[in-house]
Amino acid sequence: MKFSTREDIEAPADYVFSQVSDFASFERRALRHGAQVSRVDQNGGTPDVGTQWKIAFKFRGRNRKLDATLEEIESPVGYSVAGASDGMTIRTNVELVPLSPTRTRILVGVELRSKSFTARLVLESMKLAKTKLNKRFRARVVEFAEDIEDRYRKGG
Repeated sequence: MKFSTREDIEAPADYVFSQVSDFASFERRALRHGAQVSRVDQNGGTPDVGTQWKIAFKFRGRNRKLDATLEEIESPVGYSVAGASDGMTIRTNVELVPLSPTRTRILVGVELRSKSFTARLVLESMKLAKTKLNKRFRARVVEFAEDIEDRYRKGG
Protein backbone atom coordinates (compact mmCIF):
# COMPACT_ATOMS: atom_id res chain seq x y z
CA MET A 1 0.00 0.00 0.00
CA LYS A 2 1.38 3.37 -0.99
CA PHE A 3 0.72 6.91 0.13
CA SER A 4 2.27 9.82 -1.72
CA THR A 5 1.80 13.52 -2.11
CA ARG A 6 3.66 16.60 -3.21
CA GLU A 7 3.60 20.18 -2.06
CA ASP A 8 5.32 23.37 -3.19
CA ILE A 9 7.17 25.38 -0.55
CA GLU A 10 8.21 29.03 -0.84
CA ALA A 11 11.78 28.47 0.36
CA PRO A 12 15.12 27.46 -1.21
CA ALA A 13 15.92 23.75 -1.52
CA ASP A 14 18.86 23.94 0.91
CA TYR A 15 16.65 25.45 3.61
CA VAL A 16 13.85 22.94 2.99
CA PHE A 17 16.35 20.07 3.13
CA SER A 18 17.70 21.32 6.47
CA GLN A 19 14.14 21.25 7.83
CA VAL A 20 13.03 17.88 6.43
CA SER A 21 16.27 16.22 7.53
CA ASP A 22 16.13 17.57 11.10
CA PHE A 23 15.72 14.11 12.59
CA ALA A 24 16.23 15.40 16.14
CA SER A 25 13.03 17.46 15.83
CA PHE A 26 11.16 14.37 14.57
CA GLU A 27 12.48 12.45 17.59
CA ARG A 28 11.25 15.19 19.95
CA ARG A 29 7.84 15.28 18.23
CA ALA A 30 7.46 11.51 18.60
CA LEU A 31 8.42 11.73 22.28
CA ARG A 32 5.76 14.42 22.84
CA HIS A 33 3.19 12.05 21.32
CA GLY A 34 4.04 9.26 23.74
CA ALA A 35 6.50 7.21 21.70
CA GLN A 36 9.85 6.06 22.99
CA VAL A 37 12.64 6.87 20.57
CA SER A 38 16.28 5.95 20.84
CA ARG A 39 18.97 6.46 18.28
CA VAL A 40 21.16 3.37 18.01
CA ASP A 41 24.38 5.10 16.99
CA GLN A 42 25.71 6.99 19.98
CA ASN A 43 27.98 9.43 18.18
CA GLY A 44 25.30 12.12 18.43
CA GLY A 45 26.40 13.71 15.17
CA THR A 46 24.42 14.44 12.07
CA PRO A 47 22.52 11.36 10.88
CA ASP A 48 24.13 9.67 7.91
CA VAL A 49 23.54 6.51 5.89
CA GLY A 50 23.19 3.64 8.34
CA THR A 51 21.85 5.71 11.24
CA GLN A 52 19.25 3.64 13.08
CA TRP A 53 16.39 4.33 15.46
CA LYS A 54 14.40 2.04 17.73
CA ILE A 55 10.88 3.33 18.28
CA ALA A 56 8.22 1.95 20.61
CA PHE A 57 4.67 3.28 20.49
CA LYS A 58 1.07 2.32 21.12
CA PHE A 59 -1.16 1.87 18.06
CA ARG A 60 -4.71 0.55 18.10
CA GLY A 61 -4.36 -0.50 21.72
CA ARG A 62 -1.21 -2.55 21.22
CA ASN A 63 2.42 -1.82 21.93
CA ARG A 64 4.41 -1.74 18.70
CA LYS A 65 8.09 -1.56 17.88
CA LEU A 66 9.66 -0.08 14.80
CA ASP A 67 13.30 -0.35 13.74
CA ALA A 68 14.19 2.34 11.20
CA THR A 69 17.37 2.87 9.19
CA LEU A 70 18.43 5.84 7.11
CA GLU A 71 19.30 4.16 3.81
CA GLU A 72 20.06 7.12 1.56
CA ILE A 73 20.62 10.82 2.11
CA GLU A 74 21.82 13.42 -0.36
CA SER A 75 21.66 17.13 0.29
CA PRO A 76 19.56 18.88 -1.02
CA VAL A 77 17.94 16.07 -3.03
CA GLY A 78 16.30 14.00 -0.29
CA TYR A 79 16.53 10.80 1.68
CA SER A 80 15.05 7.36 2.20
CA VAL A 81 14.26 5.59 5.47
CA ALA A 82 13.40 1.89 5.70
CA GLY A 83 11.76 0.30 8.70
CA ALA A 84 10.31 -2.96 9.95
CA SER A 85 7.54 -3.48 12.48
CA ASP A 86 5.34 -6.44 13.40
CA GLY A 87 5.61 -8.32 10.10
CA MET A 88 5.47 -5.17 8.02
CA THR A 89 8.10 -3.22 6.13
CA ILE A 90 7.84 0.53 5.73
CA ARG A 91 9.79 2.68 3.31
CA THR A 92 9.62 6.47 3.38
CA ASN A 93 11.06 8.60 0.60
CA VAL A 94 11.44 12.37 0.74
CA GLU A 95 12.53 14.06 -2.48
CA LEU A 96 13.10 17.75 -3.10
CA VAL A 97 12.93 19.38 -6.52
CA PRO A 98 14.09 23.00 -6.81
CA LEU A 99 11.54 24.86 -8.96
CA SER A 100 13.29 28.22 -8.66
CA PRO A 101 15.88 29.75 -6.32
CA THR A 102 13.11 30.43 -3.76
CA ARG A 103 10.62 27.64 -4.45
CA THR A 104 10.96 23.91 -3.79
CA ARG A 105 8.63 20.98 -4.43
CA ILE A 106 8.62 18.26 -1.79
CA LEU A 107 7.52 14.77 -2.75
CA VAL A 108 6.79 12.42 0.14
CA GLY A 109 6.00 8.75 -0.30
CA VAL A 110 5.38 5.96 2.18
CA GLU A 111 5.09 2.34 1.12
CA LEU A 112 3.83 -0.39 3.45
CA ARG A 113 4.29 -4.09 2.70
CA SER A 114 3.20 -7.06 4.72
CA LYS A 115 5.49 -9.94 5.62
CA SER A 116 3.02 -11.87 7.74
CA PHE A 117 -0.62 -12.86 7.64
CA THR A 118 -1.49 -10.53 10.53
CA ALA A 119 0.18 -7.59 8.79
CA ARG A 120 -1.68 -8.46 5.60
CA LEU A 121 -4.97 -8.22 7.50
CA VAL A 122 -3.97 -4.82 8.87
CA LEU A 123 -3.12 -3.57 5.39
CA GLU A 124 -6.38 -4.91 3.97
CA SER A 125 -8.35 -3.02 6.63
CA MET A 126 -6.32 0.10 5.82
CA LYS A 127 -7.19 -0.28 2.14
CA LEU A 128 -10.86 0.02 3.05
CA ALA A 129 -10.11 3.43 4.57
CA LYS A 130 -7.50 4.47 1.99
CA THR A 131 -9.33 7.63 0.89
CA LYS A 132 -9.55 8.88 4.46
CA LEU A 133 -5.95 7.91 5.21
CA ASN A 134 -4.74 9.65 2.02
CA LYS A 135 -6.51 12.85 3.09
CA ARG A 136 -4.89 12.68 6.53
CA PHE A 137 -1.47 12.00 5.02
CA ARG A 138 -1.80 14.90 2.61
CA ALA A 139 -3.02 17.22 5.37
CA ARG A 140 0.03 16.39 7.51
CA VAL A 141 2.42 17.08 4.64
CA VAL A 142 0.63 20.37 3.84
CA GLU A 143 0.83 21.41 7.51
CA PHE A 144 4.54 20.53 7.63
CA ALA A 145 5.19 22.48 4.40
CA GLU A 146 3.36 25.52 5.79
CA ASP A 147 5.45 25.34 8.98
CA ILE A 148 8.64 25.33 6.90
CA GLU A 149 7.43 28.35 4.91
CA ASP A 150 6.54 30.23 8.11
CA ARG A 151 9.96 29.54 9.65
CA TYR A 152 11.69 30.65 6.46
CA ARG A 153 9.69 33.90 6.31
CA LYS A 154 10.54 34.64 9.93
CA GLY A 155 14.22 34.11 9.17
CA GLY A 156 14.45 30.93 11.21
